[in-house]
Amino acid sequence: MRLTGGHIVVESLINEGVPYIIGIPGHGTLGLSDALLGQDKIALLQVRHEQAAVHLADAYYRLTGVPLAVFTSIGPGAMNTVIGVASCYVDGIPVLVLTGNSHTHMAGRGVLQEIERKYDANSLAVFEPITKRTWRPGSAERLPRIMQRAFAEMLTGRRGPVVIDLPMDVQCDDTEVSEGLPTPTAYRPTGPLLPEPGLIGQAGALLLEAKRPVIVAGGGVIAAEACDHLLALAEFLGAPVVTTMMGKGAFPEDHPLAAFHGGSKGTTCGNTLTREADVLLAVGMRFADESTSSYRQGVTYAIPPTRLIHLDLDPTEIGKNYRVELGIVADAKAGLAALVQWLQESSVPRDYTNSAYFAHVQNLRSQWLADVQKLATSDHTPVTISRLIAELRAFLDGDAIVLTSSGNVQAQWFQEAMIYEPKPNLTTGGFSTMGWAVPAALGAKLAAPDRQVVGLVGDGDFLMTAQELATAVQYDILAVYVVANNVG
Repeated sequence: MRLTGGHIVVESLINEGVPYIIGIPGHGTLGLSDALLGQDKIALLQVRHEQAAVHLADAYYRLTGVPLAVFTSIGPGAMNTVIGVASCYVDGIPVLVLTGNSHTHMAGRGVLQEIERKYDANSLAVFEPITKRTWRPGSAERLPRIMQRAFAEMLTGRRGPVVIDLPMDVQCDDTEVSEGLPTPTAYRPTGPLLPEPGLIGQAGALLLEAKRPVIVAGGGVIAAEACDHLLALAEFLGAPVVTTMMGKGAFPEDHPLAAFHGGSKGTTCGNTLTREADVLLAVGMRFADESTSSYRQGVTYAIPPTRLIHLDLDPTEIGKNYRVELGIVADAKAGLAALVQWLQESSVPRDYTNSAYFAHVQNLRSQWLADVQKLATSDHTPVTISRLIAELRAFLDGDAIVLTSSGNVQAQWFQEAMIYEPKPNLTTGGFSTMGWAVPAALGAKLAAPDRQVVGLVGDGDFLMTAQELATAVQYDILAVYVVANNVG
Protein backbone atom coordinates (compact mmCIF):
# COMPACT_ATOMS: atom_id res chain seq x y z
CA MET A 1 0.00 0.00 0.00
CA ARG A 2 1.05 3.60 -0.53
CA LEU A 3 1.02 6.04 2.37
CA THR A 4 1.99 9.67 2.67
CA GLY A 5 4.63 10.63 5.21
CA GLY A 6 1.90 12.10 7.39
CA HIS A 7 -0.09 8.87 7.28
CA ILE A 8 3.02 6.84 8.16
CA VAL A 9 3.48 8.99 11.25
CA VAL A 10 -0.17 8.69 12.30
CA GLU A 11 -0.37 4.94 11.66
CA SER A 12 2.86 4.44 13.62
CA LEU A 13 1.42 6.35 16.57
CA ILE A 14 -1.71 4.21 16.45
CA ASN A 15 0.41 1.03 16.36
CA GLU A 16 2.20 2.25 19.48
CA GLY A 17 -1.08 2.79 21.30
CA VAL A 18 -0.70 6.57 21.55
CA PRO A 19 -4.16 7.93 22.41
CA TYR A 20 -3.54 11.67 21.93
CA ILE A 21 -1.55 13.95 19.66
CA ILE A 22 -1.34 17.49 21.00
CA GLY A 23 -0.35 20.71 19.34
CA ILE A 24 -1.29 23.62 17.12
CA PRO A 25 -1.64 23.07 13.35
CA GLY A 26 0.14 25.43 10.98
CA HIS A 27 1.29 25.62 7.41
CA GLY A 28 4.39 23.62 8.36
CA THR A 29 2.36 20.56 9.35
CA LEU A 30 -0.42 20.49 6.77
CA GLY A 31 0.56 17.02 5.57
CA LEU A 32 0.48 15.63 9.10
CA SER A 33 -2.77 17.45 9.90
CA ASP A 34 -4.45 16.02 6.79
CA ALA A 35 -3.47 12.52 7.89
CA LEU A 36 -5.27 13.04 11.19
CA LEU A 37 -8.58 13.76 9.47
CA GLY A 38 -11.19 11.06 9.13
CA GLN A 39 -9.79 8.61 11.69
CA ASP A 40 -10.92 7.93 15.25
CA LYS A 41 -8.03 5.93 16.70
CA ILE A 42 -6.03 8.88 17.97
CA ALA A 43 -7.52 12.10 19.34
CA LEU A 44 -6.25 15.56 18.42
CA LEU A 45 -6.03 18.14 21.22
CA GLN A 46 -5.33 21.74 20.25
CA VAL A 47 -3.72 23.62 23.13
CA ARG A 48 -3.15 27.37 23.26
CA HIS A 49 0.65 27.22 23.43
CA GLU A 50 3.06 24.54 22.30
CA GLN A 51 4.98 24.54 25.60
CA ALA A 52 1.76 23.46 27.30
CA ALA A 53 1.41 20.53 24.91
CA VAL A 54 4.69 19.05 26.17
CA HIS A 55 3.82 19.61 29.84
CA LEU A 56 0.46 17.91 29.28
CA ALA A 57 2.19 14.92 27.70
CA ASP A 58 4.72 14.87 30.54
CA ALA A 59 2.10 14.36 33.26
CA TYR A 60 0.11 11.89 31.18
CA TYR A 61 3.15 9.65 30.82
CA ARG A 62 4.00 9.78 34.52
CA LEU A 63 0.61 8.32 35.40
CA THR A 64 0.12 5.85 32.54
CA GLY A 65 3.54 4.92 31.18
CA VAL A 66 2.24 5.77 27.68
CA PRO A 67 4.11 8.52 25.79
CA LEU A 68 2.10 11.07 23.83
CA ALA A 69 2.97 12.90 20.63
CA VAL A 70 3.26 16.66 20.30
CA PHE A 71 3.22 18.41 16.92
CA THR A 72 4.12 21.93 15.89
CA SER A 73 4.51 24.01 12.79
CA ILE A 74 7.83 25.33 11.54
CA GLY A 75 9.83 27.99 13.40
CA PRO A 76 8.19 29.64 16.43
CA GLY A 77 5.84 26.71 17.01
CA ALA A 78 8.79 24.34 17.27
CA MET A 79 10.78 26.73 19.45
CA ASN A 80 7.83 27.13 21.82
CA THR A 81 8.26 23.51 22.90
CA VAL A 82 11.85 23.98 24.10
CA ILE A 83 11.00 24.64 27.78
CA GLY A 84 8.77 21.57 27.92
CA VAL A 85 11.28 19.37 26.12
CA ALA A 86 14.11 20.47 28.42
CA SER A 87 11.94 19.74 31.46
CA CYS A 88 11.26 16.23 30.17
CA TYR A 89 14.91 15.67 29.38
CA VAL A 90 16.09 16.58 32.87
CA ASP A 91 13.34 14.52 34.54
CA GLY A 92 13.67 11.52 32.21
CA ILE A 93 10.19 11.69 30.67
CA PRO A 94 9.60 10.37 27.13
CA VAL A 95 7.60 12.50 24.72
CA LEU A 96 7.68 12.48 20.91
CA VAL A 97 7.84 15.97 19.40
CA LEU A 98 7.05 16.31 15.69
CA THR A 99 8.07 19.65 14.19
CA GLY A 100 7.45 21.00 10.74
CA ASN A 101 10.25 22.44 8.61
CA SER A 102 10.96 23.75 5.13
CA HIS A 103 10.64 21.54 2.07
CA THR A 104 13.81 19.58 1.38
CA HIS A 105 14.26 21.36 -1.97
CA MET A 106 13.68 24.79 -0.38
CA ALA A 107 15.97 24.42 2.64
CA GLY A 108 18.46 27.25 2.95
CA ARG A 109 16.51 29.79 0.92
CA GLY A 110 15.17 31.51 4.02
CA VAL A 111 11.56 30.44 3.62
CA LEU A 112 9.07 31.79 6.12
CA GLN A 113 10.09 30.83 9.69
CA GLU A 114 13.18 28.86 8.64
CA ILE A 115 16.34 29.10 10.76
CA GLU A 116 19.13 28.92 8.18
CA ARG A 117 21.89 31.47 8.74
CA LYS A 118 24.49 28.88 9.81
CA TYR A 119 22.99 25.66 8.41
CA ASP A 120 19.94 24.98 6.28
CA ALA A 121 16.73 24.27 8.22
CA ASN A 122 18.74 24.37 11.44
CA SER A 123 16.07 24.30 14.16
CA LEU A 124 17.24 20.88 15.35
CA ALA A 125 20.41 22.51 16.67
CA VAL A 126 18.28 24.05 19.42
CA PHE A 127 17.04 20.64 20.50
CA GLU A 128 20.39 18.85 20.42
CA PRO A 129 21.32 19.32 24.12
CA ILE A 130 17.81 18.67 25.47
CA THR A 131 16.79 15.45 23.69
CA LYS A 132 17.97 11.88 23.63
CA ARG A 133 17.99 11.96 19.80
CA THR A 134 16.76 13.98 16.84
CA TRP A 135 15.97 13.03 13.24
CA ARG A 136 15.18 14.84 9.98
CA PRO A 137 14.08 12.35 7.31
CA GLY A 138 14.95 13.31 3.77
CA SER A 139 12.13 11.26 2.25
CA ALA A 140 8.85 9.62 3.24
CA GLU A 141 10.31 6.16 2.73
CA ARG A 142 12.66 6.69 5.69
CA LEU A 143 9.84 7.47 8.11
CA PRO A 144 8.79 3.94 9.16
CA ARG A 145 12.27 3.14 10.41
CA ILE A 146 12.71 6.54 12.06
CA MET A 147 9.41 6.20 13.92
CA GLN A 148 10.52 2.80 15.21
CA ARG A 149 13.86 4.14 16.36
CA ALA A 150 12.23 7.15 18.02
CA PHE A 151 10.04 4.99 20.25
CA ALA A 152 12.88 2.63 21.05
CA GLU A 153 15.09 5.56 22.02
CA MET A 154 12.43 7.21 24.18
CA LEU A 155 11.43 4.11 26.07
CA THR A 156 14.69 2.30 26.81
CA GLY A 157 17.55 3.07 29.16
CA ARG A 158 17.24 6.43 30.88
CA ARG A 159 14.12 7.68 29.23
CA GLY A 160 13.60 11.06 27.66
CA PRO A 161 12.19 13.11 24.78
CA VAL A 162 13.03 12.85 21.09
CA VAL A 163 12.31 15.16 18.13
CA ILE A 164 11.50 14.28 14.54
CA ASP A 165 11.76 17.29 12.24
CA LEU A 166 9.42 16.80 9.27
CA PRO A 167 10.08 18.71 6.04
CA MET A 168 6.78 19.72 4.48
CA ASP A 169 7.28 17.67 1.34
CA VAL A 170 8.19 14.57 3.35
CA GLN A 171 4.83 14.85 5.12
CA CYS A 172 2.96 15.02 1.83
CA ASP A 173 4.94 12.70 -0.47
CA ASP A 174 3.77 9.10 -0.62
CA THR A 175 5.77 5.91 -0.66
CA GLU A 176 5.15 2.19 -0.89
CA VAL A 177 4.86 0.46 2.49
CA SER A 178 4.69 -3.07 1.14
CA GLU A 179 4.95 -5.02 4.38
CA GLY A 180 2.92 -2.67 6.54
CA LEU A 181 4.15 -1.08 9.74
CA PRO A 182 5.50 -3.58 12.29
CA THR A 183 4.21 -3.87 15.86
CA PRO A 184 6.38 -2.38 18.62
CA THR A 185 7.60 -5.76 19.86
CA ALA A 186 9.30 -6.30 16.51
CA TYR A 187 11.83 -3.54 17.07
CA ARG A 188 12.02 -2.66 20.75
CA PRO A 189 13.88 -4.58 23.46
CA THR A 190 11.85 -5.74 26.43
CA GLY A 191 12.74 -6.56 30.01
CA PRO A 192 14.67 -4.59 32.64
CA LEU A 193 18.41 -4.10 32.92
CA LEU A 194 19.50 -6.72 35.48
CA PRO A 195 22.17 -6.13 38.13
CA GLU A 196 25.44 -8.03 38.44
CA PRO A 197 24.74 -10.81 41.01
CA GLY A 198 28.14 -10.47 42.67
CA LEU A 199 27.55 -6.78 43.33
CA ILE A 200 24.14 -7.54 44.81
CA GLY A 201 25.79 -9.93 47.25
CA GLN A 202 28.35 -7.31 48.26
CA ALA A 203 25.63 -4.71 48.72
CA GLY A 204 23.55 -7.08 50.81
CA ALA A 205 26.53 -7.88 53.05
CA LEU A 206 27.25 -4.16 53.58
CA LEU A 207 23.63 -3.50 54.51
CA LEU A 208 23.54 -6.40 56.96
CA GLU A 209 26.66 -5.05 58.68
CA ALA A 210 25.24 -1.54 58.96
CA LYS A 211 24.14 -0.16 62.32
CA ARG A 212 22.48 2.93 60.83
CA PRO A 213 21.38 2.01 57.28
CA VAL A 214 19.38 4.53 55.27
CA ILE A 215 17.73 4.11 51.86
CA VAL A 216 17.32 7.14 49.59
CA ALA A 217 14.72 6.63 46.86
CA GLY A 218 14.50 8.83 43.78
CA GLY A 219 12.13 9.15 40.87
CA GLY A 220 13.64 6.05 39.28
CA VAL A 221 11.91 3.91 41.90
CA ILE A 222 8.50 5.25 40.87
CA ALA A 223 9.30 5.06 37.15
CA ALA A 224 10.34 1.41 37.50
CA GLU A 225 7.25 0.58 39.62
CA ALA A 226 9.59 -0.69 42.32
CA CYS A 227 7.78 0.69 45.38
CA ASP A 228 6.69 -2.71 46.74
CA HIS A 229 10.29 -3.93 46.59
CA LEU A 230 11.47 -0.76 48.32
CA LEU A 231 9.00 -1.37 51.14
CA ALA A 232 10.06 -5.01 51.48
CA LEU A 233 13.74 -4.05 51.65
CA ALA A 234 13.19 -1.30 54.23
CA GLU A 235 11.17 -3.58 56.48
CA PHE A 236 13.67 -6.43 56.19
CA LEU A 237 16.54 -4.16 57.25
CA GLY A 238 14.66 -1.79 59.52
CA ALA A 239 16.14 1.00 57.41
CA PRO A 240 14.47 4.42 57.26
CA VAL A 241 13.62 5.65 53.78
CA VAL A 242 14.28 9.20 52.60
CA THR A 243 12.86 10.31 49.25
CA THR A 244 13.89 13.00 46.79
CA MET A 245 11.38 15.44 45.34
CA MET A 246 10.86 13.21 42.27
CA GLY A 247 10.73 10.17 44.55
CA LYS A 248 8.06 11.52 46.92
CA GLY A 249 5.38 8.85 47.17
CA ALA A 250 7.75 5.94 46.50
CA PHE A 251 7.38 5.07 50.20
CA PRO A 252 4.18 5.63 52.23
CA GLU A 253 4.80 8.59 54.49
CA ASP A 254 2.62 7.27 57.31
CA HIS A 255 4.93 4.25 57.64
CA PRO A 256 7.11 4.37 60.79
CA LEU A 257 10.24 3.96 58.63
CA ALA A 258 9.36 6.95 56.42
CA ALA A 259 12.00 9.60 57.13
CA PHE A 260 10.52 12.09 54.67
CA HIS A 261 13.07 14.08 52.66
CA GLY A 262 16.64 15.31 52.47
CA GLY A 263 18.31 18.30 50.91
CA SER A 264 17.81 22.05 51.00
CA LYS A 265 14.03 21.61 50.62
CA GLY A 266 14.00 18.53 52.83
CA THR A 267 13.19 17.91 56.48
CA THR A 268 15.17 17.91 59.69
CA CYS A 269 14.28 14.24 60.07
CA GLY A 270 15.57 13.22 56.64
CA ASN A 271 18.72 15.32 56.73
CA THR A 272 19.67 14.08 60.19
CA LEU A 273 19.34 10.41 59.27
CA THR A 274 21.20 10.66 55.96
CA ARG A 275 23.97 12.64 57.64
CA GLU A 276 24.31 10.03 60.41
CA ALA A 277 24.07 6.93 58.18
CA ASP A 278 26.96 4.47 58.19
CA VAL A 279 25.70 2.77 54.99
CA LEU A 280 23.55 4.57 52.46
CA LEU A 281 21.70 2.83 49.61
CA ALA A 282 20.69 5.34 46.92
CA VAL A 283 18.27 4.02 44.29
CA GLY A 284 17.11 5.77 41.12
CA MET A 285 18.44 9.20 42.08
CA ARG A 286 21.26 11.41 40.87
CA PHE A 287 22.39 13.44 43.90
CA ALA A 288 21.36 16.77 42.42
CA ASP A 289 22.31 19.90 44.31
CA GLU A 290 18.93 20.51 45.96
CA SER A 291 18.72 16.96 47.28
CA THR A 292 22.23 17.28 48.73
CA SER A 293 22.10 20.83 50.16
CA SER A 294 24.56 21.87 47.46
CA TYR A 295 27.04 19.14 48.45
CA ARG A 296 28.00 20.80 51.75
CA GLN A 297 29.70 18.05 53.71
CA GLY A 298 27.79 17.03 56.81
CA VAL A 299 24.57 18.91 56.03
CA THR A 300 22.60 16.26 54.18
CA TYR A 301 25.34 13.69 53.53
CA ALA A 302 28.70 12.87 55.07
CA ILE A 303 30.23 10.76 52.29
CA PRO A 304 32.76 9.60 53.41
CA PRO A 305 32.71 8.31 56.16
CA THR A 306 29.23 7.12 55.12
CA ARG A 307 29.67 4.19 52.74
CA LEU A 308 27.58 4.67 49.61
CA ILE A 309 25.89 1.99 47.50
CA HIS A 310 24.44 3.66 44.39
CA LEU A 311 22.01 1.69 42.19
CA ASP A 312 20.91 3.50 39.04
CA LEU A 313 19.91 2.79 35.46
CA ASP A 314 22.30 5.45 34.13
CA PRO A 315 25.97 4.56 34.67
CA THR A 316 27.03 8.19 34.18
CA GLU A 317 25.31 9.18 37.42
CA ILE A 318 27.18 6.67 39.58
CA GLY A 319 30.19 8.28 41.21
CA LYS A 320 29.49 11.61 39.52
CA ASN A 321 28.92 13.59 42.71
CA TYR A 322 29.92 11.22 45.52
CA ARG A 323 32.51 8.48 45.82
CA VAL A 324 30.83 5.06 45.89
CA GLU A 325 31.65 1.95 47.82
CA LEU A 326 29.59 0.01 45.27
CA GLY A 327 28.06 1.17 42.00
CA ILE A 328 25.36 -1.04 40.53
CA VAL A 329 23.94 -0.36 37.08
CA ALA A 330 20.40 -1.75 36.95
CA ASP A 331 16.73 -0.98 36.65
CA ALA A 332 15.47 0.00 40.11
CA LYS A 333 12.86 -2.76 40.26
CA ALA A 334 15.24 -5.48 39.11
CA GLY A 335 17.97 -4.25 41.46
CA LEU A 336 15.74 -4.01 44.53
CA ALA A 337 14.10 -7.37 43.80
CA ALA A 338 17.50 -9.04 43.53
CA LEU A 339 18.67 -7.41 46.75
CA VAL A 340 15.56 -8.49 48.67
CA GLN A 341 15.94 -12.05 47.37
CA TRP A 342 19.61 -12.19 48.37
CA LEU A 343 18.82 -10.95 51.88
CA GLN A 344 15.98 -13.40 52.32
CA GLU A 345 18.26 -16.26 51.30
CA SER A 346 21.17 -15.07 53.43
CA SER A 347 19.64 -13.79 56.66
CA VAL A 348 16.46 -13.19 58.63
CA PRO A 349 14.51 -9.93 58.92
CA ARG A 350 15.62 -7.61 61.70
CA ASP A 351 13.39 -7.11 64.72
CA TYR A 352 13.91 -3.41 64.20
CA THR A 353 10.94 -2.15 66.23
CA ASN A 354 12.77 -2.92 69.47
CA SER A 355 16.05 -1.25 68.46
CA ALA A 356 17.52 2.01 69.69
CA TYR A 357 17.93 3.08 66.06
CA PHE A 358 14.20 2.69 65.39
CA ALA A 359 13.44 4.70 68.53
CA HIS A 360 15.75 7.44 67.21
CA VAL A 361 13.89 7.45 63.88
CA GLN A 362 10.54 7.72 65.69
CA ASN A 363 11.78 10.62 67.78
CA LEU A 364 12.93 12.52 64.70
CA ARG A 365 9.65 11.78 62.90
CA SER A 366 7.62 12.99 65.85
CA GLN A 367 9.58 16.20 66.15
CA TRP A 368 9.15 17.00 62.46
CA LEU A 369 5.44 16.19 62.42
CA ALA A 370 4.89 18.32 65.51
CA ASP A 371 6.62 21.25 63.82
CA VAL A 372 4.47 20.83 60.71
CA GLN A 373 1.33 20.64 62.84
CA LYS A 374 2.17 23.99 64.46
CA LEU A 375 2.55 25.56 61.03
CA ALA A 376 -0.65 23.94 59.76
CA THR A 377 -2.78 25.36 62.57
CA SER A 378 -1.49 28.92 62.36
CA ASP A 379 -4.23 31.58 62.58
CA HIS A 380 -2.05 34.13 60.80
CA THR A 381 -3.83 36.55 58.47
CA PRO A 382 -3.54 36.23 55.52
CA VAL A 383 -3.60 32.45 55.64
CA THR A 384 -0.18 30.80 55.37
CA ILE A 385 0.84 28.33 52.68
CA SER A 386 1.27 25.73 55.43
CA ARG A 387 -2.35 26.07 56.50
CA LEU A 388 -3.51 26.03 52.88
CA ILE A 389 -1.60 22.78 52.33
CA ALA A 390 -2.94 21.19 55.51
CA GLU A 391 -6.55 22.03 54.73
CA LEU A 392 -6.23 20.96 51.11
CA ARG A 393 -4.62 17.64 52.12
CA ALA A 394 -7.39 17.03 54.68
CA PHE A 395 -10.12 17.74 52.12
CA LEU A 396 -8.75 15.65 49.24
CA ASP A 397 -9.03 11.90 48.78
CA GLY A 398 -5.96 9.89 49.72
CA ASP A 399 -5.21 9.13 46.06
CA ALA A 400 -5.89 12.65 44.79
CA ILE A 401 -3.27 13.85 42.31
CA VAL A 402 -1.68 17.18 43.23
CA LEU A 403 0.64 18.92 40.77
CA THR A 404 3.11 21.65 41.65
CA SER A 405 5.64 23.65 39.67
CA SER A 406 8.70 25.38 41.09
CA GLY A 407 8.73 27.84 43.95
CA ASN A 408 7.52 28.11 47.52
CA VAL A 409 4.28 26.19 47.02
CA GLN A 410 6.21 23.26 45.52
CA ALA A 411 8.78 23.25 48.34
CA GLN A 412 6.21 23.37 51.12
CA TRP A 413 3.94 20.74 49.59
CA PHE A 414 7.02 18.53 49.29
CA GLN A 415 7.92 19.07 52.93
CA GLU A 416 4.54 19.15 54.62
CA ALA A 417 1.97 17.09 52.68
CA MET A 418 1.66 13.40 53.52
CA ILE A 419 1.66 11.13 50.45
CA TYR A 420 0.79 7.46 50.72
CA GLU A 421 0.98 6.12 47.14
CA PRO A 422 3.53 6.27 44.29
CA LYS A 423 1.87 8.72 41.89
CA PRO A 424 -0.38 11.29 43.61
CA ASN A 425 2.51 13.77 43.78
CA LEU A 426 3.54 15.14 40.37
CA THR A 427 6.02 17.98 40.10
CA THR A 428 8.63 19.41 37.82
CA GLY A 429 12.04 18.33 39.05
CA GLY A 430 15.55 19.24 37.97
CA PHE A 431 14.61 21.97 35.48
CA SER A 432 12.28 23.60 38.06
CA THR A 433 9.91 24.88 35.39
CA MET A 434 7.42 27.59 36.23
CA GLY A 435 4.16 27.24 34.34
CA TRP A 436 4.36 23.44 34.39
CA ALA A 437 1.43 22.57 36.65
CA VAL A 438 -1.49 24.19 34.81
CA PRO A 439 -1.14 22.24 31.53
CA ALA A 440 0.29 19.19 33.32
CA ALA A 441 -2.92 18.96 35.36
CA LEU A 442 -4.85 18.54 32.10
CA GLY A 443 -2.64 15.59 31.17
CA ALA A 444 -3.11 14.10 34.63
CA LYS A 445 -6.89 14.37 34.41
CA LEU A 446 -6.91 12.75 30.97
CA ALA A 447 -4.80 9.94 32.42
CA ALA A 448 -6.91 9.52 35.56
CA PRO A 449 -10.42 10.84 34.84
CA ASP A 450 -11.95 9.22 37.94
CA ARG A 451 -9.50 10.76 40.43
CA GLN A 452 -9.32 14.23 41.91
CA VAL A 453 -6.69 16.33 40.12
CA VAL A 454 -5.53 19.62 41.60
CA GLY A 455 -2.95 22.05 40.28
CA LEU A 456 -1.51 23.81 43.35
CA VAL A 457 0.30 26.90 42.11
CA GLY A 458 1.59 30.30 43.04
CA ASP A 459 0.10 33.31 41.28
CA GLY A 460 3.13 33.95 39.07
CA ASP A 461 3.32 30.29 38.11
CA PHE A 462 -0.39 30.26 37.27
CA LEU A 463 -0.18 33.30 34.99
CA MET A 464 2.59 31.78 32.86
CA THR A 465 0.27 29.18 31.33
CA ALA A 466 -3.20 30.36 32.40
CA GLN A 467 -4.30 30.38 28.75
CA GLU A 468 -4.70 26.60 29.02
CA LEU A 469 -7.87 27.13 31.05
CA ALA A 470 -9.45 27.65 27.64
CA THR A 471 -8.18 24.22 26.58
CA ALA A 472 -9.69 22.71 29.73
CA VAL A 473 -13.06 24.28 28.95
CA GLN A 474 -12.97 23.32 25.27
CA TYR A 475 -12.35 19.64 25.99
CA ASP A 476 -14.26 19.49 29.30
CA ILE A 477 -11.19 18.44 31.29
CA LEU A 478 -12.23 18.85 34.92
CA ALA A 479 -9.01 19.68 36.69
CA VAL A 480 -9.14 22.06 39.64
CA TYR A 481 -6.63 24.83 40.39
CA VAL A 482 -5.75 26.27 43.78
CA VAL A 483 -3.82 29.51 43.37
CA ALA A 484 -1.80 30.98 46.25
CA ASN A 485 -1.63 34.76 46.32
CA ASN A 486 2.06 35.25 46.98
CA VAL A 487 1.81 39.03 47.22
CA GLY A 488 0.23 39.18 50.69
